[in-house]
Amino acid sequence: MRPQRSAGFTLRRRRLLTRAAPLVGIAAVAFAAGIVYATGPGRAERQLVTNYVRAWVHSDYARMYGLLDPASRAGITESAFVTAYENTARTATLQSLHVIKVGSRTGDVIPVRVRVTTAVFGTLKGSLDVPLVGTGSAAEVRYSDSLLFPGLGAGEHLSRRMRLPPRASLLADDGTPLAQGPDRTSPIPSVAGQIVGGLEAIPGDLAPSYEQQGYPPNAKVGLDGLERIFQPQLAGLPGGTLRAGHRVLARSQPVPGLPVHTTIDPAIEAAAIQAMGPDLAGIAAINPHTGAVLALAGIAFSDLQPPGSTMKMITVSAVLTAHLATPATVFADASSATIDGYTLQNANGEVCGGTLINAFAVSCNSVFAPLGARLGGARLVAMAEKFGFNQPSSIAGAAIPEIPSASTIGDALAVGSSAIGQGMVLTSALAMTDVGATMAMGGRRPIPTLVYGQKPRFVRVITKHVADEVQQMMIAVVQYGTGTAAQIPGITVAGKTGTAELTTTQGPGANQQANQNQNTDAWFVGYAPVGRPRIVVGALFPQNGAGGATAAPAVRQVLIAGLQHLH
Repeated sequence: MRPQRSAGFTLRRRRLLTRAAPLVGIAAVAFAAGIVYATGPGRAERQLVTNYVRAWVHSDYARMYGLLDPASRAGITESAFVTAYENTARTATLQSLHVIKVGSRTGDVIPVRVRVTTAVFGTLKGSLDVPLVGTGSAAEVRYSDSLLFPGLGAGEHLSRRMRLPPRASLLADDGTPLAQGPDRTSPIPSVAGQIVGGLEAIPGDLAPSYEQQGYPPNAKVGLDGLERIFQPQLAGLPGGTLRAGHRVLARSQPVPGLPVHTTIDPAIEAAAIQAMGPDLAGIAAINPHTGAVLALAGIAFSDLQPPGSTMKMITVSAVLTAHLATPATVFADASSATIDGYTLQNANGEVCGGTLINAFAVSCNSVFAPLGARLGGARLVAMAEKFGFNQPSSIAGAAIPEIPSASTIGDALAVGSSAIGQGMVLTSALAMTDVGATMAMGGRRPIPTLVYGQKPRFVRVITKHVADEVQQMMIAVVQYGTGTAAQIPGITVAGKTGTAELTTTQGPGANQQANQNQNTDAWFVGYAPVGRPRIVVGALFPQNGAGGATAAPAVRQVLIAGLQHLH
């Protein structure tokens, strides 16, 4: 249905992005060539009005306020002036303002022909009557509420009444509804309940943004899970009536959203849920060939934790790329390493070393912390960022993995600690699953997606040669290292454990909790089968012991389910 014409406006309805630009970002569109400047006594007055509306185009409210006459400034504070303009823009869902022509003064008014683009009501053309006091170069703008939006008359205020269309359905990869209808029901509630999320009232801090997009104040929106990730697509485009006082300026009909077909595989999601059991955990699964996210259970993409030794996948990639070592390089056996006078212990004080492959397989901190320090902050951070750290996620709302910048990461000890996944490094199960997928794909990082059928995208992170060397080390982890609990008979599995310390576990300052498992996060990332990978799984169990004992068996369970289900 086309918007109705009324109140001197010419409207054009068109589909617009439901994500409106931030209010302060009203698009600064260049003035049309038709703006006319006077050449006689009215030139200064037209220039004044031109400056006022040009400042409005650029959201320069301070400049606008400075062009008001003293009586106007005495009647409204600058803060109230700005608030009035911002509130009106949100009410109209204003996106951009374009000035067509500045007219000639008639009495105490100069008319300005403008065109505004809105998120909900389409494009509107109208006249803005700018009142003046004084003449010539002494003229100033007199504030009136009618200046807040074209078409407003004296004493009128802009208002609206809005409604949303019915919310669209969420579908699993096989077409099974995950959430449908007003009650968001699903025939597979145990799976849907883990991934869909819920609808809630708009939080106060998000209210201005949703108001700008045309949502009614009583609307419910997705605040977590898939409902949040796909909120704009599911909600569709609001519609309603825009009024100036009692007069209708514009009408629009709600535009329903389209069903969202996701990549979530119910069988693999169910396996991930079962593998977590009653524990607080996060498990993600990815198809490495497409980046399709097959499962997101628990806190898989919403929580950041120190990655522990799963970070060594990134560190060793940087070490091999910089030619600081080869898989066959031999390191002395030791139970600890000293960096800048501080001693870093191996887990449980074990003695380890040998070849780089062996050091990786048994997760030897006394090898990798000094290697990280030798690598240096700049190269470590650069490699981590290639793997997606400090970069916006392709999954809306997903927590962004973090590593301090090269200029702030700190001294050699800080770099060494970061290289073994401690320090200030934080990441999610989804992000580390993508690191594993990069190794599975020979150094090409698949960009994760939840949209079924989306064209795969890859980013080259490391060479295939380096990726193959890391894969060789990850095979050793599962064959004889810290990840043997992930072994699957007849299948070659590659993986990496991680046990991130949350408090001191060695020496006189060690935490003496009765349950020492609470001192560490357990991680594991694995994929199978090596050479023909079909699924990559990453698991995080916060405050739940060692990666090899807690997370590796859970990943194994999901890998088996995936290998049996995927073809």
